[in-house]
Amino acid sequence: MLRATRAAAWVRRRTRSPGFSDKGSATVWAVGVIALLCAVFGAVLAMGQAVVVRHRAAGAADLAALAAADHWTDGSPAACAEADRVARAQRARLARCTVEGEISDVTAVSGAGPFAVEIRSRAGPAAPVDPAATPAALPAAVR
Repeated sequence: MLRATRAAAWVRRRTRSPGFSDKGSATVWAVGVIALLCAVFGAVLAMGQAVVVRHRAAGAADLAALAAADHWTDGSPAACAEADRVARAQRARLARCTVEGEISDVTAVSGAGPFAVEIRSRAGPAAPVDPAATPAALPAAVR
């Protein structure tokens, strides 16, 4: 009994002394958890932004390549000007545009800084089309 009383007195003395108090430790833990959650949330937001920029660049490149391929008969400068107009409407810019025959090759850039993404896209007919062919003679995939 004497030993238990001494032990209880020792515990009371140690827990009352300023060096062994755990008052305020929950605040420190809460601040640490909040900081960790903010860092994770920031990383998720940055990843989401990167995905959005990549999809915007891909869509702009695809649409610009289709626009250039659609205007190949107007010549390469006019087709690339149309591709540039379409890319700008998609909030992107053209980095490169070439039109060789009926096939267009376009590179679009979207975003800025570490989130800048460059996507290349090609468009043209599935099979070479003979301009002298009649619609009945064309393959079903071209009609």
